[in-house]
Formats: sequence, structure tokens, C-alpha cells
Amino acid sequence: MEYRHIPVLPAEVTKQLSMHPGSIIVDCTLGGAGHAKRIADSIAPTGTLVGIDQDDAALNAAADVLRLGRQAILLKGNFADLDRLLSQAGIAYADGFLFDLGVSSAQLDSPERGFSYRQEAALDMRMDPSSGGITAADVVNTYSEAELTRIVREYGEERWASRIAAFIVAARGRRSITTTTELVEIVKDAVPASARRSGPHPARRTFQALRIEVNKELAVLEKGLHSAVRWLSTGGRIVVISYHSLEDRVVKSVFSELVSKCECPPDLPTCVCGKVPVLQVLTKRPVVPTEAEVKRNPRARSARLRAAEKL
Repeated sequence: MEYRHIPVLPAEVTKQLSMHPGSIIVDCTLGGAGHAKRIADSIAPTGTLVGIDQDDAALNAAADVLRLGRQAILLKGNFADLDRLLSQAGIAYADGFLFDLGVSSAQLDSPERGFSYRQEAALDMRMDPSSGGITAADVVNTYSEAELTRIVREYGEERWASRIAAFIVAARGRRSITTTTELVEIVKDAVPASARRSGPHPARRTFQALRIEVNKELAVLEKGLHSAVRWLSTGGRIVVISYHSLEDRVVKSVFSELVSKCECPPDLPTCVCGKVPVLQVLTKRPVVPTEAEVKRNPRARSARLRAAEKL
């Protein structure tokens, strides 16, 4: 299927990255190159765009979009390996980083990927199926009830986590859970009818939790942010778009950690704590899409953008 990517908050990304011709910009979540095309236009003709994605379909789609005379380096990988990937790209530093987190429309709309609770597919949910590693089916069929409860509660922020875990364990005792539709029915049975009458789809939070667990998304994000800041030039910008509170919490925490100032008592003649601010946060509050943008692109509704500058 066509790899579609409608960029979220495109004008704000362009503004916060503060690009100019000759800039070196790294798009850590290339997708279908919706943001990358705007970046490439802004830094042409002498700039360099490094695009990273672990999805072959995204890289192929981006290559088609970016092939018209632009200096673009496209690399397959996870931004947890940012140091290795940027060394491979042959750059010494970057003037800007963009992280557009979450699952792309193309991934959600591809049934075989197993991300969507609205379409039947094998329970996979790996961002890069060729990389090996555990699948969502492995998680639901092998994790203990306590582990499942923790994952669904912590990563899905699901109030019915313990019931869902118990129902999963009971169901897999009869036979393995292998498809998205099987899991959806189990979750529906676990969530009381009164709670299903309003709010989002009853399986949405559970599917989110499994995807985060399968791809280790929060640990990967924290590592990637720290690596990006190390590669930033002085005055360089880092822009992150998150789509749920757990991602946003990680971004906010890393930014707060890196803006920390000296904590030594004022009467000490010199600093002994060693804390020196590395970043200046540019967005006191996260930037969110306008109603008009959400109407054009409903998947933008939960987006939050934060930006910071390297001191």
C-alpha cells in the first residue's frame, strides 16, 4: 500500500528547528518524509538531511520523495543507535534533530503489522519485523499475569489492567492468542460494559501498552534524546512531537535534567556539584495542533511538541 505521511505541526517544526541553507538536520523518525521534505527545502542547496527509520517501507517511500537533487542520507536503524548511525553518515555534528514519535498512519493502516485493534492480523507490533525480537503474541502468551498487569497499567494507563491480564491468562490457558481480533474480544470481555459505553475503544490502551513493551519505546526514547543532545552544535535545536503522556513525560524529564543548574550552596567559592546547564527549553508549555489541523488530520489530535536549544 502507499506509504502516506501527513506531517503534524509542520509550521511549528520549521519554526523551532530554525534552519537555514547549509544546516545539518537529522530526522530520527523519517516515516514517509512528510517533515523531511520541508526540512530539505529549508536547508537546500548546501545543507545535509540525515533520515533515520527502522521501517523498510518508510525508507523506500522517503527515497522517492527526496530523490530530486537534494543531499539526503537515509539510514535504516533505531535512534537508540544514534551514535553509530551518525558516525556511519559521516557527519561531525548536527544543527537540529526532529523526533516525531508514535506509529505512522501507514503502519496503522497495514493489517499485517498488527498495530491496529480495528483490523485482523497476527499479533506482531514490531516496528522492524526483520530485526527479530519479541512480538505482541510472545508477550500475551508468555508473560506472567503480574507482568501483564504492570505493562497494561503502566504503559497503557488502563484502570482495568488487572482484569485484562487475568482474562488474557485464562484465555491462553485454553489456546494461544495469535491474532488482534482474538485479543480485542478478550479485552472487551474484561472491561465492564458500563466502561465500554463511552470513551475510546476498550482495546486501545492495551494495544498501546503492548506496542511500547515490544519495541521498548520509552527506554529507546530516553537514550536517543541524550545521544541527540551530545551531537548538537552550540545553538542547535531539538524538537520532539509526542502522542501520549508517557512519551511526553520522558521528553520533559530529559529536558529538565539537562537544564539543571549548579546546586551548590551560595557560600561555596567554586562549584563542586558539576551541574552545568546543557539546554535551554524553548517551549514553556507543549505546543498542540489547532482545531483546523485536527480536522484535516485527526491523528494529530493528541500531539504535543517540545523544543530546546543547546547552550
